[in-house]
Amino acid sequence: MSTSELGRLRTLRNYVAGEFRDAADGRTTEVVNPATGEAYATAPLSGQADIDAAMAAAEAAFPAWRDLTPAERQKALLKIADAFEERAEELIAAEVENTGKPIGLTRSEEIPPMVDQIRFFAGAARMLEGRSAGEYMEGLTSIIRREPIGVCAQVAPWNYPMMMAVWKFAPALAAGNTVVLKPSDTTPASTVLIAEIIGSIVPKGVFNVVCGDRDTGRMMVEHPTPAMASITGSVRAGMSVAESASKDLKRVHLELGGKAPVVVFEDTDIAKAVEDISLAGFFNAGQDCTAATRVLVQESIHDEFVAALAKAAADTKTGQPDDEDVLYGPLNNPNQLKQVTGFIERLPAHAKVEAGGHRVGEKGYFYAPTVVSGLKQDDEIIQNEVFGPVITVQSFTDEAQAVEWANGVDYALASSVWTKDHSRAMRMSKVLDFGCVWINTHIPLVAEMPHGGFKKSGYGKDLSGYGFDDYTRIKHVMTSLDA
Repeated sequence: MSTSELGRLRTLRNYVAGEFRDAADGRTTEVVNPATGEAYATAPLSGQADIDAAMAAAEAAFPAWRDLTPAERQKALLKIADAFEERAEELIAAEVENTGKPIGLTRSEEIPPMVDQIRFFAGAARMLEGRSAGEYMEGLTSIIRREPIGVCAQVAPWNYPMMMAVWKFAPALAAGNTVVLKPSDTTPASTVLIAEIIGSIVPKGVFNVVCGDRDTGRMMVEHPTPAMASITGSVRAGMSVAESASKDLKRVHLELGGKAPVVVFEDTDIAKAVEDISLAGFFNAGQDCTAATRVLVQESIHDEFVAALAKAAADTKTGQPDDEDVLYGPLNNPNQLKQVTGFIERLPAHAKVEAGGHRVGEKGYFYAPTVVSGLKQDDEIIQNEVFGPVITVQSFTDEAQAVEWANGVDYALASSVWTKDHSRAMRMSKVLDFGCVWINTHIPLVAEMPHGGFKKSGYGKDLSGYGFDDYTRIKHVMTSLDA
């Protein structure tokens, strides 16, 4: 890119100790709008000096923020939530440039839950729980203190840059921690705006943002200052974080991939199930760890279900953010487009593409709503996360086989069961090895309930009181009654 072209790009900056800064060595990276494939901004490519500065700022700010009363931290978070509402259109514009998502859906499906989640954690700040004080040994009283951990190094993903930033900073700040947050290198714009909003409300150093790539994230996790590292990302990234954090025994919070089974029994209302599953599978271009993209259908209704699902896919539209008729926008980046395309190109001979299976247009990274049937349990596309608008379908014979296949992957984040039989639904909810089991629905999230998985989907919980607890530590205090 020429110097004149670079001059037309917006400049994004890190936010450290209450001020916006370039990277210490001046390095930058281009930020591309995935709906156009064209660069619209530059962002810092932060190095060790930038990480050191951010960690020092967070460490210096921690004692005062920790020592505020929960009511005072609640007040700050409520102000942040109000500011998000007041500046919603700015946040939407930044997120749409980040991701290419439809404007209307970003306004209706992301801003309200984000604001609600911040307000939930504002309330959680004042609901510290512990076992009651008591004399568990004669002459001695024990009490439990629930305390903030310290500085938290947090890495957010590119599929929901704004909302995942909220899931990171809201519980951390509510619990009394300070934060250094790194957005994905492909989606920093909305996070930098969030830094501006939060920075106007909390003391300097409480909330810091550093932009950069994978190496920047690695330096954050390896830095000696943070007491906790939290990441939402790929299994590979999570394993790397866990390994790095183990060297100095940092606490780790990992929300990683998913391969959600959607188990559809023969007594299901097919039309309703297809409508809901196609929405939950294609929303956000399937770039969601909980997306309904691995459907298991009882053999007696398989053909009817597949035909209906293929028609739903054909009726689903992807396109530019300002098109009010589209359900989803582009894949986030060229590598993701290549990954999704590769899964389809490598399909085994026994698989059948019922709908889609191709790129849409040459501008941006759009991919058609896709349905693939005829698949076997050990097929690559069944076992591995596609993270795109691709729904696979398998045919099962009975409940036992459905459970075996549903659980027969390395991921364990979310799942759903579709049946009118209450007893069956309860049996399935018990044996499905996933952090969430939805019954006759798929993908709704509420701030009060936990989100997080097992196995290679990671550990720790987002949202809920459990998510808040993850950002605290427990201290036992015992005192003699005879002193």
